[in-house]
Amino acid sequence: MENTLLIFIKNPQLGKVKTRLAATVGNDEALRIYKILLEMTRRAALDLAARRWLFYADFLEKRDGWRATDFSKKLQIGHDLGQRMENAFREAFEKGAKRVVIIGSDCPEISPEILRQAFLFLENGSEVVVGPAPDGGYYLLGLGSFFPEIFRNIEWSTDTVFSRTLKIAADFGKKTALLPVLSDVDTENDWVCFLEKQNLITQKE
Repeated sequence: MENTLLIFIKNPQLGKVKTRLAATVGNDEALRIYKILLEMTRRAALDLAARRWLFYADFLEKRDGWRATDFSKKLQIGHDLGQRMENAFREAFEKGAKRVVIIGSDCPEISPEILRQAFLFLENGSEVVVGPAPDGGYYLLGLGSFFPEIFRNIEWSTDTVFSRTLKIAADFGKKTALLPVLSDVDTENDWVCFLEKQNLITQKE
């Protein structure tokens, strides 16, 4: 299949996920919320016609909600996030992908429509697609060909990730498309804001 979706997740272990969130809500609640985010991500991915590769942070989970018939399960390889993403993209393109998109598991607003739009941009000639987050990072990155420089010389987990990514793409003359701004959930306030937004949408409906 020409389109490949990469999904980076953390193994859902108590005390090892959503540490900023856990600082105010506790480890148990942080894990519960993270499992909700995982399920939202899984459902969005399942509604997409693409090859799906699921990358675990620490070890392969054989018996979880991500069925091996729907997702090829792999391990993230690399010393930092940039290196791990670079290696995942390299493998996807080496295995015949024409367009590759990566997402994490922190964005509850991710949807099949957003994912399809990312691949559509790439099909229509964009070389880089980015989904910006309000905190200066991004929730999605898509490439039309292997472009390792997009993962290098970036200070990850800072508010400069998005702007730095755009600059690298511009410096290499890459045609870039932007998706709508969507929020990640990193803190208790992020989660509360998401719940409030959902409640407002429900009330309007």
